[in-house]
Amino acid sequence: MREDILKTKLEKLKRIKEAGVNPYPEKTGRDTSNGEALENFDKLNSKTITLAGRVRSFRPMGGSAFAHIEDESGKIQLFLSKKNIPEELFKLFSKNVENGDFVEATGKLFKTKQDEKTLEVSDWKMLVKNIRPIPTEHFGLKDAENLLRKRYLDLMLNPETKELFRKKNIFWQTIRNFLIKEKFLEVQTPVLEHIPGGAEAEPFVTHYNALDEDLYLRISLELALKRLLVGGYERVFEIGRVFRNEGMDRDHLQEYDSMEFYASYWDLEKGMEFSEKLCKEVASKILGGYEHDYDDNKINWEGKFPKVDYFTEFQKETGIDLGKEISVEDLQKKADELKIKYEKTSGKGRMIDLIYKKTIRPKLIQPCFLVGHPIEVSPLAKKDSQNPKKVLRFQIIAGGSELCNAFAELNDPIDQRERLESQMKLREAGDKEAQMLDEDFIEALEYGMPPAFGFGMSERLLAFLLNKSIRETVIFPAMKGKE
Repeated sequence: MREDILKTKLEKLKRIKEAGVNPYPEKTGRDTSNGEALENFDKLNSKTITLAGRVRSFRPMGGSAFAHIEDESGKIQLFLSKKNIPEELFKLFSKNVENGDFVEATGKLFKTKQDEKTLEVSDWKMLVKNIRPIPTEHFGLKDAENLLRKRYLDLMLNPETKELFRKKNIFWQTIRNFLIKEKFLEVQTPVLEHIPGGAEAEPFVTHYNALDEDLYLRISLELALKRLLVGGYERVFEIGRVFRNEGMDRDHLQEYDSMEFYASYWDLEKGMEFSEKLCKEVASKILGGYEHDYDDNKINWEGKFPKVDYFTEFQKETGIDLGKEISVEDLQKKADELKIKYEKTSGKGRMIDLIYKKTIRPKLIQPCFLVGHPIEVSPLAKKDSQNPKKVLRFQIIAGGSELCNAFAELNDPIDQRERLESQMKLREAGDKEAQMLDEDFIEALEYGMPPAFGFGMSERLLAFLLNKSIRETVIFPAMKGKE
């Protein structure tokens, strides 16, 4: 910020104080929002009302002045004249108020010759004196990184950003209301865990001083919610923050909101039908219809989602039949052939998943159910009784992006222990994202968890519907500190 601008603003602040005015008062007498004044102009134009807001434009004209103030509901014009307010009060306004300040204005509504609804001010009050210049819409803050870092300025300057976060509120409320209507119980489970589970991701580590223990920030909501099914709840869900210490790209962020629900006695087919309805409800509320653009594609959510078989598509793309015995070396050879980079420590499941993401997923454009995942990539899903190399799982895919994940939940404690022990071996071999063995969760399963369906989604779906990166849909995303 230029020193001369700061100096001028501080001088104005000083003059306001010297005039006996508190530039940061506690109370305001606002009794009407700008939006209400504009909408109810005919009812209010004979009454004295008090408005408040941030000054967005200011035009002194000798013995009079025009200004626009803005609150969340809208922008309205003020008219001040020496004829209507004491000269000292007028002078204080015209000499010291500027863009960015917050003011309160009392008066009556009228229309100008240009037919603009305006408040003729009979009294005014300083609410906040701004001492840093606000970037304009055409000059100043243009860099996308700075807009994310200084989100308050992004919201101040760009109405579409404000609208984005109103839509985000609609997004989560639609999901919440949909589930509550279907008799799901909303719960809150701990963010800090002894063992992070429910997903393959590297966790953040923190220290709990009172317990003198290192704990993990949760990477998923899953295992805590399934413990509640053991306890006797039949339909539960949570909307909460999860943390994954991994890379950042269009679809991934280290800290974001996720939703998972679990329903006892539901099978995969019932869950599939329910999930499709949920996604269509969300799309309709956010889009006002079912179509939207995503990159260069036109996405339509209205039709019935087709099923796409994982094994079939994998063989089409790679020539590898996952129904046969395939080694890690075979998969590495195929990855090399396809010029897909991988970690030498990657196990069979990680290699299959990596090849799938590079070959199959980018071609799944319209909403569909990807079904029949290999057991190696799904340690928490129930085996398919028709093919033990597959699990009862689906993902909703669109635009080449995974938007939702769902299982017939594994409730055999012996099978679950074996699969998590296999994950631990991968972890010990260097795979930081492999899942950990959670003895308490296994013990809970040993008491008995009913057959259940589980479903998870995050705000990635909102980003997809709005054709944004997930970072843009988080109000204060993690950003690298300025050096």
